[in-house]
Amino acid sequence: MKLKFFSSLVLMTMLFLAACSPPAGTAEPANPPASSHGGAVEDQVSLLDALRAAGAEVEIGEAVEQPFFSVKGQILKVNGADVQVFEYESAEAMEADAGQVAPDGGSIGTSMVSWVQAPHFFKAGRVLVLYVGEDAAVLGLLEGALGEQFAGR
Repeated sequence: MKLKFFSSLVLMTMLFLAACSPPAGTAEPANPPASSHGGAVEDQVSLLDALRAAGAEVEIGEAVEQPFFSVKGQILKVNGADVQVFEYESAEAMEADAGQVAPDGGSIGTSMVSWVQAPHFFKAGRVLVLYVGEDAAVLGLLEGALGEQFAGR
């Protein structure tokens, strides 16, 4: 009786596992593609998601500090270009720093800045993003994720 019950249990388990397995000849990818959480950009993670969902290659780089921002940032390599991302505790704290940036990006608070290329400042949620460069593809990706720049050239 116990043997019959055990045999039935083993058979049912095997049938269940076979039904849950992918069809023969197909294999699940070893590294499934990353997917976006969707929604508006609120922080660095959602920015990464939005950029990757738009087809960008994004790698996390090293930490960065700018004397005119109140938080440390992170460099993201977006299609090889350095993009500085500063994440704040609140949207209000981010807006306080963003409010110090001149419309052309030439000064921030009392600091006059000589950029090596044109600066582009973006903001959304709790992040302030600085891209210094002219790569139209990178600018398009940032505008798609964050909207139009709020300061810069």
